[in-house]
Amino acid sequence: MTIRAILTDIEGTTSSISFVKDVLFPYARRALPRFVAARGKEPGVRKWLDAVAAENGGICQDEVIVEVLQGWIDEDRKHTALKALQGMIWADGYRNVDFTAHIYPDAAKSLQDWHAAGLPLYVYSSGSVPAQRLFFGHSDAGDLTPLFSGWYDTEMGGKRDAQSYRNIVESIGIPAPEILFLSDVVEELDAAREAGLQTVLIDRLDDYPTPRTGDATHGHARVETFADTSVS
Repeated sequence: MTIRAILTDIEGTTSSISFVKDVLFPYARRALPRFVAARGKEPGVRKWLDAVAAENGGICQDEVIVEVLQGWIDEDRKHTALKALQGMIWADGYRNVDFTAHIYPDAAKSLQDWHAAGLPLYVYSSGSVPAQRLFFGHSDAGDLTPLFSGWYDTEMGGKRDAQSYRNIVESIGIPAPEILFLSDVVEELDAAREAGLQTVLIDRLDDYPTPRTGDATHGHARVETFADTSVS
C-alpha cells in the first residue's frame, strides 16, 4: 500500500541511544538542582514540580522533588513531568551550545529526501514536544525542524499502547494503513501495527550489536539504516 506519511521515533532510530543516555540525561541530572532553585517559582515549571510532589505523597521541599526526579532519570522513567522539565533544561544547553543533538547521517538525508518528495513527516517520542523541537533544531545536521509537519509525545499516550497511535492517526488525518512508523523498539511497532499502521524496525548495529532477526522482529520489516527503508 502507498505510504502517504511517515512517523518516526528518535532515540535509537534517527539518533544514537548513547547520545541520550551519555549526554542529555547526565546534563539534566546535574542541572536539576540549580534549575529548580532558579526557576522553580515560574508557573510553567511549578506545575510540573507540584505534579511530582502530589504523586509522591505531597512532598513539601523542592530539594526532595529534585531527588525524586534524579532517581527517575537514573531509572529512565518515561514520566511526562520529568520529560517536560528535562526539555527546559536541555533548552539552556542547546542555547549555550554545550552540545548539539546527534543524528545519523542516513536519517538526516532520508528525512530531507522524503520531505522534498512531498511526504509529511511526524515525530512521536517519549521526550516532550518542546524537547523534540530543540533536538531537531540543534542537530549535527543543522536545523531540521522545517522538515516536520507535527510532533507527538506521551500526552498522546504510552508508546506501547495501540490507542496512542489511533490518537495520532486521528490527528494526522491520513488512514492508518498509509502511515509508516519507524522505531527501534519492537513493542512500539507491535502497538502501531495493532492500530493499523505500517511498521519498520530500525536495527542499528551501533545501538544493537546483536541483530534482531527472525522471531525477534515480531514480523516487522527490519532495516539497519533509513537508507534501506523502502518508501513507495
